[in-house]
Amino acid sequence: MTSLFSAKIQLAKEMKEEDKLYRYNGVLYSVIMSPEENLKAIESLEARADDVVLVAYPKCGFNWMVAVLRKIIVAATGEKTDSKYNSLIEFCGPQMQEVIHQAPAPRLLGTHLHPDNLPLSINTKKTKLLVMFRNPKDTVVSYYHFSNNNPVLPTPESWESFFSDFLSGQVPWGSYFDHALGWEKRMEDSNVMIVTFEELKQDLSEGVRRVSEFFGFSLSDAQVQAIAGESNFKAMKESSKESYGHMSNVIFRKGEVGDWKNHFTPAQSQEMDAAFEKHLAGTKLGAKLKYDLYCRD
Repeated sequence: MTSLFSAKIQLAKEMKEEDKLYRYNGVLYSVIMSPEENLKAIESLEARADDVVLVAYPKCGFNWMVAVLRKIIVAATGEKTDSKYNSLIEFCGPQMQEVIHQAPAPRLLGTHLHPDNLPLSINTKKTKLLVMFRNPKDTVVSYYHFSNNNPVLPTPESWESFFSDFLSGQVPWGSYFDHALGWEKRMEDSNVMIVTFEELKQDLSEGVRRVSEFFGFSLSDAQVQAIAGESNFKAMKESSKESYGHMSNVIFRKGEVGDWKNHFTPAQSQEMDAAFEKHLAGTKLGAKLKYDLYCRD
């Protein structure tokens, strides 16, 4: 864990819970990790056509895929991605944005931002976007535990209150379903590839192969298998300790499919089912999430 990250964690521990979040364009963000100057700086970020951009709603496997993408880039180019800046662009202030601007290709950039809030240059340059989703029931459980153990975010009053806030979109980075609907509109874009946490858990080798091809990286079968073998969740959690220290257990908690069954009441399960039916039933993204398989009792 870097000294800067440690300093931010310490600052968060000294803050009042009610002061840890603020709204920017109607969406909640962390005061410490994503202050307004960061979000304003993102608006003018100059994307490149050869950037590797990862987008994911929080707790949908973002950090796992960042590690996989780093391995893919090294295997394909022999070059390590620049580690001078955080992979989440909303954690980078104006000075760090300049570091990103100077970074050599290929740059690995990541974000939890809603598609409508991405830098405009991503669209003009037709930068390729890998978008990662996870079924909403496991997402809310993972997000709850993450918030409960992450000092930069307010500690939830209870599982019940966090579940309610999640459904109403009153959590950092906004509504899961708003994000999903935003990407549903872009599923046919040639520069967008959507993968799910569940499909990667089921066949990581195939996921590595497809992701590599999407970004134009040529890997041998042996390289694909090696990356997949090094990228299972347990291995990722262990290797993350060097970067995140004790926070690695918060960032990489369980990585399971179906953990929601240990938390949801029958009423909550029905409430989430209704939300899914309202927002995503009959959509291409809804079908890709395989809700009936992963989220029905």
